[in-house]
Amino acid sequence: MLWFTEIFVIFASVNPMRAIKNILLTLIFLLMKKSIFLPVVAMCVISMYSCEEVIPESTVTVSVPYPDTTEYATITFACQGFEMDQKAITRGELSADGKTMTDVWVLDYMGDELVQQLHQDDNTAEDFGSPTMSLAVGQHNIYFIASRGQSPTLNTTAKTLTFSKVLDTFYKSLSLDVSATSAGSQSVTLERIVTKLKLTFEDAIPANAATFNVTPTAWHYGIDYTTGQPTAAVSSQTVSMSVPTSSLGKTGEFLNLYGFSSATEWTTDIAFNCKASDNSILGAATITAAPMKRNRITSYTGPLFSGNSAMTLALSSDWLTEYTGTW
Repeated sequence: MLWFTEIFVIFASVNPMRAIKNILLTLIFLLMKKSIFLPVVAMCVISMYSCEEVIPESTVTVSVPYPDTTEYATITFACQGFEMDQKAITRGELSADGKTMTDVWVLDYMGDELVQQLHQDDNTAEDFGSPTMSLAVGQHNIYFIASRGQSPTLNTTAKTLTFSKVLDTFYKSLSLDVSATSAGSQSVTLERIVTKLKLTFEDAIPANAATFNVTPTAWHYGIDYTTGQPTAAVSSQTVSMSVPTSSLGKTGEFLNLYGFSSATEWTTDIAFNCKASDNSILGAATITAAPMKRNRITSYTGPLFSGNSAMTLALSSDWLTEYTGTW
């Protein structure tokens, strides 16, 4: 049996499976000479051969979704603000002074990274003012802005929100530690971050009046949304407003100019005029060092069209104004 052992070693050193097959083929050859057990051995060879699988070399890439191990909590924020009389406004309308906000922004930061943002611009939607967000577990700084300003521009690189025309705007910064059990709802009270200049005209508006034009020497049209503070003042930018047809010929008409403001009082000069449709000036006046402050109305009253440009200063120290009556 030495020859058998030598053959097995030679074949096995090349490929064990192929060695077995070759040994069996050798046995068949030998047995054919002896005519012993040929059918049985042949069957074994065939079975062994059919079990040998040849796999061509190739590269197969299988994409397996990486499991998201981050936990989330779903929170609904009910945004609120204040009316002039300091009553909480209703979420259903999200309005102040009888006028509904047009836009709501929610910006969610974890550290310095903006992880998600939401903008609601349909104030007729059922969830307007009650945004629902999924927040990853961890510490969040969330910034809320509700406004009815015109042509907003959000810049997440500079972290600013600006408007071509500022109107009533409310703001809130919220630090929130979210856990897996934080799901639910949370009320958020937004506070007014604008100032308002009110100009009331004692004389009648001419029938051919077309536009009011107001030019402050300094005015704020945007905010840093991470602090709620105004961006740098813009110098001598004119804001134009159409004169409503219903105001023509009437006295006591007024216009409002909104701007962003800090809680610290600051001053600006105000130049304003009224022009006809042919661009001719019907009346003009200037106010020096008008004091402006967040959440306060600075109100001036005087004639504009009678040739007397003197204006009377009437400062309302807060939006919660005095009630007067007679007896």
